Amino acid sequence: MQIIINGKTYAANPGEKILDVARRNRVEIPTLCHSEALPGLASCRLCMVEVHEGGRTQEVAACTYPVTDGMEVVTDSEMITAKRKILLALYNLIAPDSERIKGLMARYHVEPFDRLQADAENKCILCGLCVKACEELGTNAISTLFRGTKKKIGTAFEQPAAECIGCGSCASVCPTQAIEMTEADGKRTIWDKTFELLRCQDCGEYYTTPEALAHVRQKLGDTVGNIEELELCDYCKSRRAAEKLKNGLRLNELFDATVK
Repeated sequence: MQIIINGKTYAANPGEKILDVARRNRVEIPTLCHSEALPGLASCRLCMVEVHEGGRTQEVAACTYPVTDGMEVVTDSEMITAKRKILLALYNLIAPDSERIKGLMARYHVEPFDRLQADAENKCILCGLCVKACEELGTNAISTLFRGTKKKIGTAFEQPAAECIGCGSCASVCPTQAIEMTEADGKRTIWDKTFELLRCQDCGEYYTTPEALAHVRQKLGDTVGNIEELELCDYCKSRRAAEKLKNGLRLNELFDATVK
């Protein structure tokens, strides 16, 4: 299967989205709400592109639109570029403190709206990615609150949520760093709730909360063969995996040498 992006032909696989093919081939399409771990949200609309197929042209979200053989995609047409600039200018009004937004505005040469007042000290663009992450974990500690101009992301009744496990997933996926999470003296504070932190069994660095670890253990049950890896930070997990791979390659070399 092949598709054409900005006049160039690229190989594509069935089931892939336009954004998948574009990023694999280093074709720039901006996004805010897209996450490889949580695809398909399509709320920020920055990834809108023009698609020509079946004799018609339409504007679609590149992160959710599936490729078809021979489709033509234009990522930077005059209309798409103009709409993208308007979106970024509006996001700058909503989240003027976001460095990510400022960077995108500079990248795409966007002038801020000077006749409208920005929402001071706000970074959230209400993309919903954090809420989706919390839902996927099965905790549902945060959600969209209120309506209209008062709409925001938060915990129920804006009080510390019993369901929150302090995992920090919401903060890690937030594209504009709007969710505050602080760590000091072996404690993590997020959503007005403070958690003790556990140390990695290998390196001793703090890496997660007891509540988050218990939640993962409950979710995985007996399906994990090497359950002690849950007590390692991401760096030490990667290091151990690399060591196993290296040792495996050495065993293969010794086997090959013995056979010969």
